[in-house]
Amino acid sequence: MFRPKVPTNPMPTGIVTPPTVVQPAAVVPSTQTPLPAAAAPAPSRPTVQLTPGALVAVVGGGTAVVLVVGAVLVSMLLAVAVTAVSLTICALVIRSLIASEGKHR
Repeated sequence: MFRPKVPTNPMPTGIVTPPTVVQPAAVVPSTQTPLPAAAAPAPSRPTVQLTPGALVAVVGGGTAVVLVVGAVLVSMLLAVAVTAVSLTICALVIRSLIASEGKHR
């Protein structure tokens, strides 16, 4: 009952063809052709030339990225601060309510 039952593979239902035998092909050596003359090697890395306009664009893009990341971080810090202040106010109100209820009895 608790032993797994291994399923048996069903027999093929279509026409079964025996596998074909592939005969190895003969290897015929070819005549060697002379290699073409080597061209001048291309430089491994192209040199980057920054024009004044491109330099201004790079500096502007970097400044924009720093400003955006800074704004996101400051807004996250502000959200944490606002949450902490609101939780503090809630805790003080609840504490005050509990203390005042104890005095009325």
